[in-house]
Amino acid sequence: MTGPAVTRVLVADDQTVVREGIVMLLGLLPGIEVVGAAADGEEAVALVARHRPDVVLMDLRMPRCDGVEATRRIRSGYPGTEVVVLTTYADDESLFPALRAGARGYLTKDAGGEEIARAIADVRSGAAGLSPQVQLRLLERLSGEAAAGTAGAAGTTGTSGAAATSGTTGASGPAPSGEPVAGPVAVPPDGLTAREAEVLGLIAEGLSNTEIARRLYVSPATVKTHINNLFAKTGVRDRAQAVAYAFRHGITGSPQ
Repeated sequence: MTGPAVTRVLVADDQTVVREGIVMLLGLLPGIEVVGAAADGEEAVALVARHRPDVVLMDLRMPRCDGVEATRRIRSGYPGTEVVVLTTYADDESLFPALRAGARGYLTKDAGGEEIARAIADVRSGAAGLSPQVQLRLLERLSGEAAAGTAGAAGTTGTSGAAATSGTTGASGPAPSGEPVAGPVAVPPDGLTAREAEVLGLIAEGLSNTEIARRLYVSPATVKTHINNLFAKTGVRDRAQAVAYAFRHGITGSPQ
């Protein structure tokens, strides 16, 4: 018989007190083994090569090699090692470069032990380990980009677009005052069924599987099946990518 799986973690932070404190905290969490601690990104990459940890808790602003570059090198050279950023900063200039470099989790240093453990478990299981405030900022950014793209597309139609629609409004025309009509897309992309698109929209709203099940009056197992299917069809790997996909394609959830 074998015991429960242990997650091997490497800590990277240039501040000695912070680094030792994180190592001490992780040592108190069940199912986690700290295999090394690095004082900068260069040392983090070297220690990943030596110990092949499951997860790196990565600070961003470090000397010699910062956390973004270290994350990029680790994810490129050692794809079996996931990276969770643990930093003081949650601004766009820190968040989005880290995610683009391959980080699958992002926490700020006010996170408690339970939240850190949950993020580590999430990335180990293939999900995203994002703090609630980071999820909100990601949604706001994607929503803003989607709105800007819609406005840009509308601006390119010009008078010819207005002329094309001027004689065809009627019952199927645009909403009064030019307001866009909210709701699910008419034909879901990538072969998604209407129900899968609906589930995807609810994921984008931040609902959990249990909350989606209650909203749609189905079982959590049915929701999980829909999520597995839509992940396979769209090629997304986790809920963060699913949110981005939903906003790119204008997919919204069901009405309350």
